Amino acid sequence: MLARKGLLPDGFLLTRLAEDQNQPNRSRSRAQRARFITKSGSCNVAHKNIREQGRFLQDVFTTMVDLKWQHSFLIFTSAFLCSWMLFAMIWWLLAFAHGDLEPRDPEAEQNHVPCVTAIHSFTSAFLFSIEVQVTIGFGGRMVTEECPLAITVLIIQNILGLIINAVMLGCVFMKTAQANRRAETLIFSRNAVIAPRNGRPTFMFRVGDLRKSMIISATIQLQVIRRTVTSEGEVVPVCQLDIQVENPLRSNGIFLVSPLIISHTMERGSPLYELSAHTLASEDLEIIVILEGVVETTGITMQARTSYTPEEILWGRRFVSIITEEDGRYCVDYSKFGNTIPCRMSSLSAKELDQTRGVQEGSNPADLNLQGWGLVRAGRGGFRRGGRTTCDSFASQPWYAQLDKPKKETEQKGQKKTVKLEVIGQQMEEEELGEMSN
Repeated sequence: MLARKGLLPDGFLLTRLAEDQNQPNRSRSRAQRARFITKSGSCNVAHKNIREQGRFLQDVFTTMVDLKWQHSFLIFTSAFLCSWMLFAMIWWLLAFAHGDLEPRDPEAEQNHVPCVTAIHSFTSAFLFSIEVQVTIGFGGRMVTEECPLAITVLIIQNILGLIINAVMLGCVFMKTAQANRRAETLIFSRNAVIAPRNGRPTFMFRVGDLRKSMIISATIQLQVIRRTVTSEGEVVPVCQLDIQVENPLRSNGIFLVSPLIISHTMERGSPLYELSAHTLASEDLEIIVILEGVVETTGITMQARTSYTPEEILWGRRFVSIITEEDGRYCVDYSKFGNTIPCRMSSLSAKELDQTRGVQEGSNPADLNLQGWGLVRAGRGGFRRGGRTTCDSFASQPWYAQLDKPKKETEQKGQKKTVKLEVIGQQMEEEELGEMSN
C-alpha cells in the first residue's frame, strides 16, 4: 500500500520479499513460538476470564475509542436512531394528549391551536423529531406556544443531540489521530544481526522514518523477554530485562533524520552475554524494541514497537550502507534497507571470548594490567601462552585479529647499534645548555 502511494520505492518491497524467501526453514519446520509483540507492533496477549467487565463502562470514551471502526459506527447509528425514535414517541404522545390527532371539521380545525403543527401520525412525529435534532427545519412543522411541555421537550432533545454529536466527533478525531497511525511510516529491519564492533560482539538492527516530518525527542528502548527460573524454583514465564543502547551520551535519545543502526554491545552485565551461535536457535527469548517520540506536525506522543525472535537474528552478518552523498546532500536508498552481508566472526559467546582472552570473573577488562598469562593466537584457530603480553593489548584489538609478539631490540655481534634521531637531538640540546651554563 505504501508503494502504491509513492512512499516506498518498488525496490524496497522486492527486497523485503527476497528476505522472506531467504529465511531459514528452521522456523517453519519447528513449532511456531508465541511472541509477546508481533512484527507490526501489536501486543500478542489474550485477556481471558475478566470478571469485572463493568470497569470498562467507567471510562466509556476510552472504550469507544479502542473499539473497531465497524463497532463504533454501529454504536453511533444506533444512538441516533434510538434518540429519534424516543423523541418521536414523546412528540406523538403530546399530540395525542392535546387532541391534535382527532379528526375535525375545517372550521373547527382553524380555531384549534396544536402543540406541534402538521403532526397527524407517528410518521409525521418521527420526521419532526429528525428535523429538531439535526436542525434541518423544512418549515412545515413547528412548535407553538400552546404547550409549555412541548417547548421543554424541544430543549431537551437539542441538548441530547449536541452531546451525541460531540461524542461522535471526538471519537472519530481520536481514532484518526491515534499515535499508532504515525508509526505506520516508521520501519524496522525484518532481521537483527550480531556482528563484531570494536572487537566486541554487538547486537544491531536498523530503524528508519519514511516521512520528512521528524520525530521530536525520539528515544529507543530495548527489552529482553525470556522465561526464567529463580533460585527458589519459581518459574517466571515473562521476565523483562532492559538492554542498554550503545550511545556515547549514555542515554536512549536518537536523532532520526535518516535510517540508523541501533546497537547493543554484548558485554558483562548484558542479558545476551552468554548467547552464542550454537545456543541462539534453542534460546527462548524475544528482544522487544520500543521507539517513542513526539510527532512534529501534531504534537501527539507516538510509539512504535517491534520484536525479534531467535529465528530473526542473524549471526555473523552486518547491514550494508544505504546512505550516499550526492549533489551536496545525503541520499538514502531504501531498497537496501534490510540487506546484510556476511562478516568474519567467531561462534563463541561474549563470555567465552572474554575467558579466552584471560578476563577474570567479576573484573573489568579495561582495568586489568596482568602480565605473563595472556593468551595469544598461534596459527589458525590455536592459542598459546604469551610470555610478556598484557591483557590490555588483547582488549584493544578484535578477537579475530592476529596478534604478534612484541619484538625486542637486540644488539648482535658485527652490527652497529641503531640510535634514534630523537635521542641524538636530545643529547645535542643538553650539550648546548651545558656550554651556555659554563
